[in-house]
Amino acid sequence: MKQRQQSHVWSPSLGGWGVLLLLLCISSVVFASPITGLLERIDKGASRKFIIEQVKSDNDFFELDRKGEKVVIRGNNYVSIATGLNWYLKYYAGIHLSWNGMTAKLPDVMLLVLKKERHETSLPYRYGLNYCTFSYSMAFWDWERWEKEIDWMALHGINLPLAITGAETVWYNVLKRLDYSKEEINEFISGPGFFAWWLMNNLEGWGGPNPDSWYKQQVALQKKILKRMREYGIEPVYPGYCGMVPNNAKDKLGLNVSDPGIWCGYRRPAFLQPDDPRFEEISTIYYKELEKLYGKANYYSMDPFHEGGNTAGVDLDAAGKAVMKAMKKANPKAVWVAQAWQNNPRPKMIDNLNQGDLLVLDLYSESRPQWGDPESSWYRKNGFGKHNWIYCMLLNYGGNVGLFGKMDNVINGYFLAKADPHASKTLKGVGMTPEGIENNPVMYELVMELPWHDRPFKKEDWLRRYVIARYGKENVNLQVAWDKLGNSIYNAPKAHVQQGTHESVFCARPGLDVYQVSSWSEMKDYYKPQEVIEAARLMLSAADEFRGNNNFEYDLVDIVRQAVAEKGRLMQKVVASAYRAGDKELFALASQKFLNLILLQDELLGTRSEFRVGKWINEAKALGHTPEEKQLYEWNARVQIATWGNRMAADNGGLRDYAHKEWNGILKDFYYMRWKTYFEHLSQLMDGQNPQKIDFYAIEEPWTKATNPYTTEPVGDCIDTAKKVFAEISSH
Repeated sequence: MKQRQQSHVWSPSLGGWGVLLLLLCISSVVFASPITGLLERIDKGASRKFIIEQVKSDNDFFELDRKGEKVVIRGNNYVSIATGLNWYLKYYAGIHLSWNGMTAKLPDVMLLVLKKERHETSLPYRYGLNYCTFSYSMAFWDWERWEKEIDWMALHGINLPLAITGAETVWYNVLKRLDYSKEEINEFISGPGFFAWWLMNNLEGWGGPNPDSWYKQQVALQKKILKRMREYGIEPVYPGYCGMVPNNAKDKLGLNVSDPGIWCGYRRPAFLQPDDPRFEEISTIYYKELEKLYGKANYYSMDPFHEGGNTAGVDLDAAGKAVMKAMKKANPKAVWVAQAWQNNPRPKMIDNLNQGDLLVLDLYSESRPQWGDPESSWYRKNGFGKHNWIYCMLLNYGGNVGLFGKMDNVINGYFLAKADPHASKTLKGVGMTPEGIENNPVMYELVMELPWHDRPFKKEDWLRRYVIARYGKENVNLQVAWDKLGNSIYNAPKAHVQQGTHESVFCARPGLDVYQVSSWSEMKDYYKPQEVIEAARLMLSAADEFRGNNNFEYDLVDIVRQAVAEKGRLMQKVVASAYRAGDKELFALASQKFLNLILLQDELLGTRSEFRVGKWINEAKALGHTPEEKQLYEWNARVQIATWGNRMAADNGGLRDYAHKEWNGILKDFYYMRWKTYFEHLSQLMDGQNPQKIDFYAIEEPWTKATNPYTTEPVGDCIDTAKKVFAEISSH
């Protein structure tokens, strides 16, 4: 046998070089395992420290085991194996891979698993992302950043993520086939900072027109994204066709359309009526162009009439069936993925669809579940009926910065749904659907672990393990700090429905009674600020011991930032009281202290690149090939986090400051400027003058159009700066 094998390898057709070529091919096949690549990206040489085993199973599972002196990670597919790897790294090796750091130095000798540990789930789906995430966090990502994110997804078990990068090119090609000119197409497609709301049928054109190079580079990027996802066995969710057409389609194409109305000051695209003879034609063109660029998918996301779209004159039953028919024509096995948000998906649109053809994302399960919880303000009797659904945590709105969570309710809500006689029958997974990521890593770690726990657990027990995993070793003060955070700012009550973090008053449009920043926050006090401030003090007490620990330093800056924001809210109330009392001396003193807090915040956040506005702006500019392109992308980046829209949308539509960011650079140059202008206005009023009313939009817009440089690299030592900043706020 051995001689025959050698004879075959050295055959004349291969020659002496054939062996080398064959060995290289074999080697590349072995290395082609996505887990091998993942491990090598985490730490070069790490793949040699593990044995990876794939075993068939009806349910997703992973096992941690040992063979000799090596760690075994076993699972039924690559995503399960990656999830097991992450579990091992966290709970055995004390290594937590996070958005603030996706690499680590693994020990030379890995801690062995003394007793086999197995985790299994009967829920097939772990969903990831939200349309908004693609704009608030991912708008200007390159492949290097996307590669890290796909690794993060696999490590956290995500096997069903939204994948809408490059969708604008699909639409470009569709409209071209419908005889739209290049100029007309670019009047319809939005700019890169606003694709989410264009794809969700909320607006047209805002932020554009896009240069030709944008379309080309996004197609190339999406193809890389999809290739890596498929290597892992991750199923991408494409944007499907749900009847959207440009507003001028009625006149230009003679289509029978309805008008979904206005969204926050922007006219929505038109909705093509399902009985229009061209509905099938246009939907077919769409799916063909989508497949031509990116291949088929088994899941398509569609949300007609998203966020208050007017359905007057639309036969919703017929519309749902038309959307489903078009998707099934493209792929008979495909599933429609719909976001449960406000009134969507409309019951009349989905009631008569077949069971198994629709998968509903209960987008805001932690606060306004629609699966059938009778205590929910968005209660749906019988939930989603016969249709499958996923328990999702939204958590973040607008990509805003700030500590926030509903730990108890995220855990309890999931197990409540699992125990519900009706909802449990159609519950098929867990998901994270934030509007913005790269914040609050603790909450995403928690929600994505849920399906791997077979019984309810206490957040206190989970947090103790998390803190050790996060920082690599145990420390009493850090445990106490996180207990305080876990029982205060990270544990908003079940009944609270506020949209994300308790917003920083620094970022608000100034006013005497200012409380929340964005228009729809629905904030309510639910924690004691002193608990956060004390947690910051405890973190600082351990700072020298953990100096150089990346996760610790990131969290330290974030928690001290929150403490400064708490002091700012208290100081703003002093300013307002002094003004109302006519106490000029106290007003001058308090207003200056408030402004100094903003500058302290700016200095602190400048020590980490994650909290620098320069990172966001420079990512945008880097995608441009010409000065004009760089300027367009920079404007998209700036306007989104400031006014968001034009004057009408910002002021009357409520969008201004929706995506506010407590970041270095914008704090000093935008928020500080705004508050300083307001305090000067109040001071003039106190002096008996009659100053002109402040036109806030007029003083905000220039920053969105500016091109002054911001750096990405951190400035200063984060621990020393955090100590200095905390000492100063403690003396106030």
